[in-house]
Amino acid sequence: MLSRQVIPLLLAAVLCWLGTSATASAQWEIKQISGRDYVNVDGMKKFYAFDSIKRSGSQIVLENKKVIMKLRLGSQECLMNGVKFVFSYKVEEHGGRGWISRIDLSKLVDPVLRPNYISNAGDFRTVIIDPGHGGKDPGATNALGTEATYNLLVAQGLKKILTERGYKVLMTRETNRYLTLQERVDFANRVKDNAIFVSIHHNSGGSSARGLETFTLSPIGVAHYGRGLNSSDFQMRAGNGHDSANVALATAIHGTVARHLGKNTFDRGIKRARFSVLTGVKHPSILLECGFLSHPYEARLIHGEPFRKAVVTGIAEAIAKYRFAVSRKPPTKP
Repeated sequence: MLSRQVIPLLLAAVLCWLGTSATASAQWEIKQISGRDYVNVDGMKKFYAFDSIKRSGSQIVLENKKVIMKLRLGSQECLMNGVKFVFSYKVEEHGGRGWISRIDLSKLVDPVLRPNYISNAGDFRTVIIDPGHGGKDPGATNALGTEATYNLLVAQGLKKILTERGYKVLMTRETNRYLTLQERVDFANRVKDNAIFVSIHHNSGGSSARGLETFTLSPIGVAHYGRGLNSSDFQMRAGNGHDSANVALATAIHGTVARHLGKNTFDRGIKRARFSVLTGVKHPSILLECGFLSHPYEARLIHGEPFRKAVVTGIAEAIAKYRFAVSRKPPTKP
């Protein structure tokens, strides 16, 4: 379960504080492991202004007054102030020390810890909301309703609150109608304003599967979550132009929604995927899976107004925090 105490720090501290505190003079030690570049974890202490780095068994903890980052040797999971991220590759041990893949450092850790260094995020007042499925495609279903319906309800609630807060809000669909994935991508790419794209979904799996998970586009050379690499994973996609902004946006939304849901969710983590709406959209984009319609208890929560209100409030709050974080200028060099 998620702690209400630690998650607010992720946005207040990680997305705002470390962005101006990292020291650019760190000397990174790089090593090839299994044909891939890895960076020694010790170098993160100075660069990201951690006060300490401690190891206990397989666990490595980097910490200062604002941020606690936990890694585990042999694992792809990383916790930052209690929020779970799923790395593309496992943290390795070599020579008695911990090593993180260079792509995870540059494409995940750095954008989260230094969002104001993301060069192409920019200021924005436009939000594109994509309620998944619709029409002849109901998505996941159960005895209470369809995913398409729940996706639209969340999207409508989000549009209302964002509009009240001064954002320009566009929706790929406003009724129960069918759109192809390409039509959703084309809709988003016709928007010439600086914008972000949020695709709303609800999950399905075995009856024991539950929780919140958020997907961003896999960087070049990283597979879709849960499967191995193939040749197409090395092709540049439109969405890869916003790799750093994607993960910063995912961090804000995932952590804030999880905090608002509290005990009514389980943190399944921020993951990498190659969904069509992530590969093709030319704006910073994420896909949010709010919960599992196949889980008996979670399905009843999803059907209720309090759960939906928590998701909507969390996304809206996160968008404001993300916008603030990426709009701040990096500190000038002395």
